[in-house]
Amino acid sequence: MIPKYPYFGYETHCKQVPITFPPQHQKVQPGLEYLMKPIPISDNPEYKGSGKLKGKVAIITGGDSGIGRAIAIGFAKEGADIAITYMPHEHVDAEATKQMVESYGQRVLLIQGDLRQPDFSKEVVRKTIEYYGKLNILILNQAVQFPQESIMDITEEQLENTYRTNILPHFYMTKAGLPYLKQGSSIISTASVTAYAGAPLLVDYSSTKGAIVSFTRSLSLQLASRGIRVNAVAPGPIWTPLIVSSYSAEYVKTFGLETPMKRAGQPFELAPVYIYLASDDSSFVSGQVIHVNGGIMKET
Repeated sequence: MIPKYPYFGYETHCKQVPITFPPQHQKVQPGLEYLMKPIPISDNPEYKGSGKLKGKVAIITGGDSGIGRAIAIGFAKEGADIAITYMPHEHVDAEATKQMVESYGQRVLLIQGDLRQPDFSKEVVRKTIEYYGKLNILILNQAVQFPQESIMDITEEQLENTYRTNILPHFYMTKAGLPYLKQGSSIISTASVTAYAGAPLLVDYSSTKGAIVSFTRSLSLQLASRGIRVNAVAPGPIWTPLIVSSYSAEYVKTFGLETPMKRAGQPFELAPVYIYLASDDSSFVSGQVIHVNGGIMKET
């Protein structure tokens, strides 16, 4: 049974979102959105689509929840059909996202599997092409993070898992999808403010996000002659399942208070940036990273 989401649409304006959250922690990562309190806000009904992505097809990795869900909803409002990758334990969230996208009249293809396995990326692209016949936008959004007080506590297993999840699929998915991306296509990654500001508890995670920035800048130069744009978004603290599945319940209570705006962001606040980078509005933008972080000022 798909649970009813109290924030299916947009019941709470960002000004009214509590600056503190109920303490909570989930043991399985990435976490599950339907278990969070409050449910992240993925949709803003005041945002009206204008067909910016009409007829386009987008693959969104990690599209079942959090930022990925908000991107899927935003793209659907702009007329895109969606393929979403997700892990097996995230099926309830994925089905809920499917319902949300379909409510805006667009098609959704759910593809369950593990992006750490190179062959799965080939399967994702193959299924997408078989179902839709084309591919225009590639959103690389999957991630895990495991805070550690000391680098000495980062095990070889954790280090490999973080890199295999956060950066290696960027290569796998791009190599699988590139033969189908034509002039005007777009590749967009989710980086992080930690790539610029650092994070003492997230040395391995931050380094993968730095790698994503370098990947974005280098690949954009390589693909410019083909008319394929490559960009990234660097979120600050955003209320997503990744947070409640990586940090302690006590830490979660004050999550986001370190920003100048004194609050965490909500996923819906990221979606318009991905829409901009995926659409012709950004036709002269490539190799760039757009920061959505509540006012944190860092070198870009």
